[in-house]
Amino acid sequence: MADESIFSKIIRKEIPAEIVYQDDLVTAFRDIHPLAPTHILIVPNKEIATVNDTTEADEAALGRMFTVAAKIARQEGVAESGYRLIVNCGKHGGQEVMHIHMHLLGGKALGPMLSRK
Repeated sequence: MADESIFSKIIRKEIPAEIVYQDDLVTAFRDIHPLAPTHILIVPNKEIATVNDTTEADEAALGRMFTVAAKIARQEGVAESGYRLIVNCGKHGGQEVMHIHMHLLGGKALGPMLSRK
């Protein structure tokens, strides 16, 4: 598949990544350019380009992304202090890889999401 994402190759373990969780629906791995002490990407194993491309058939995987995020936050020791979950959609939303993914960020105070300008 010519248009497949780098995340699909990580899911299939064709390229190296530090995978912290994987099951039949989702895979989670450490971001190679972390923006916080804990920065993990959680992706559905099915390639879905953006939030705009999701369907009712994707609900199990999308829901699993949240339950896995909570599990990983506990494992990483950030559940008590707090963490941020981010899903970007499209160019203006800041999405860089066209395979829907959730960022789990924690391990320090993250500040406001956007400045009020």
